[in-house]
Amino acid sequence: MIRRRAALALAFVAGLFAAAPAAAKDELTIGFTQYPATLHPIIDSMAAKSYVLGMTRRPFTAYDKDWVLRCMLCVELPTVENGLAKPVDRPDGTKGVAITLAIHPGATWGDGVPVSTQDVAFTIEVGRDDKSGVAAQEFYKRVERVEIHDARRFTLHMEKLTYQYNDFGDFQLLPAHLERPIFAAGAETYKQRTLFDADPTRPGLHFGPYRIDQVVAGSHLVLTPNPTWFGDKPHFRKITIRAIENTAALEANLLSGSIDYIAGELGLTLDQALAFEKRHGARFDIAYKPGLVYEHIDLNLDNPLLKDRRVRQALLLALDREALNRQLFEGKQPVAASFVNPLDRVAATDTPRYGFEPVRAQALLDEAGFRPGPDGIRVNAAGQRLALELGTTAGNRTRESVQQVLQNQWRRVGVEVRIKNDPARVFFGEITRKRGFQAMAMYAWISSPESGPRNQLHSKSIPTEANNFAGQNYPGFANAEMDELIDRLEVELDFDRRKAIWARIQAIYATELPVLPLYFRAESFIVPKWLGGIEPTGHLHYTSLRVEHWKPR
Repeated sequence: MIRRRAALALAFVAGLFAAAPAAAKDELTIGFTQYPATLHPIIDSMAAKSYVLGMTRRPFTAYDKDWVLRCMLCVELPTVENGLAKPVDRPDGTKGVAITLAIHPGATWGDGVPVSTQDVAFTIEVGRDDKSGVAAQEFYKRVERVEIHDARRFTLHMEKLTYQYNDFGDFQLLPAHLERPIFAAGAETYKQRTLFDADPTRPGLHFGPYRIDQVVAGSHLVLTPNPTWFGDKPHFRKITIRAIENTAALEANLLSGSIDYIAGELGLTLDQALAFEKRHGARFDIAYKPGLVYEHIDLNLDNPLLKDRRVRQALLLALDREALNRQLFEGKQPVAASFVNPLDRVAATDTPRYGFEPVRAQALLDEAGFRPGPDGIRVNAAGQRLALELGTTAGNRTRESVQQVLQNQWRRVGVEVRIKNDPARVFFGEITRKRGFQAMAMYAWISSPESGPRNQLHSKSIPTEANNFAGQNYPGFANAEMDELIDRLEVELDFDRRKAIWARIQAIYATELPVLPLYFRAESFIVPKWLGGIEPTGHLHYTSLRVEHWKPR
């Protein structure tokens, strides 16, 4: 686990005007760019959902702004050293682990029912069921059994002792007293019937500092304080989270006062924030946080045009990503060699890198059998045009600008690219999740420190209709060596040996290119001068997980 502070690049602009009296501000309106496709805690992965649920619940553990793992719902972080995590010798010669956790004694669902070990047992039952559609199912599959000690204390008997044995970020409890009857009626249809989407304002679904009070699908959510919350009392009597998918409209709403704050994790991109700061920096505090946010393009490897590795390599060699970084982001978003950010201690220094080499790209396409046709677009011996579709989230001005640049650069080497974008809730809720993109899908992964890649790169994580589209290996990447390395990585406790495995994983990734790496993003936080307590983290565990500390200053 990382125990060092990530490099920060925070730049706050000094205010020119006094803020309004802080005590008068007891409502907060937040703008972000995506509306959640679902509000179920463990079905599907989407940043907008994670941001909202950060205010209404707590994971057992989460990394803080210093990248240190902390308890949130648990009482004490289990470690081998304190005896709450006990390695177990298994009959097959492997190592398992028994991890004992205690639920915070004050944790209570919004309807007054205590959060209990019954919820633990039920959540694991849902997570283990292949028909439930749970996104990060691997964690639940590793639980061999749950030993219940009392209403709050339990032991998870895990089949593997992994280097992330006490990271429970994916373990999000479900209320058994509300959801069990729905799940019992059919696991295969549970995703369509869960109360988290059918009745998301039900108080018993939430146990965080806030609960969802109103939902207008596709537009906004209203959150109000949860009277059963066990932590510090939140300041705001109402938080409204508005989805404004067009980033230009998001900026206009901030300037007009329709929203108070743009969520850094889902707001203006770096180039937009830099331009905004030059025009309006006197009115806001603007912070830039580099972190584990990986902008990339998934390639659908079932597309016959993309099956040849030479084509995938040519697509990357044809891109001038350094120029893109300079022109759009003032050089502040470094080009990515793989999915591992240099800020992460497991980043390899010898990963294969691709510069801007259009001549080499054309040679590789020639080798792959694609020759320029009469109009300059390459065709193969069967007459198939090298025509690919590139999709992303509609209304994101920066991504749409990047698309135009990439489209033009690929055209110069004979690759035709058509742009097809969709609203974020469709793009993430249907298209990527069900691998419905024709060729290329551009978006970002957000990870925690030294986060293993099983869910994105292991062949068992390819979403299919048979597994109810669980897993996030959207390219459909299946590589036997990668699978074996991921299996080894997870159970290697020695950091030096583990880092060597990480290096090989990054080398395969950069050679096979199931994904085209673009750059690592810096998140921009545009905060009104009266609002304090927001602490950017630079990783998967968002600022909203500490919303109770937000208040006027």
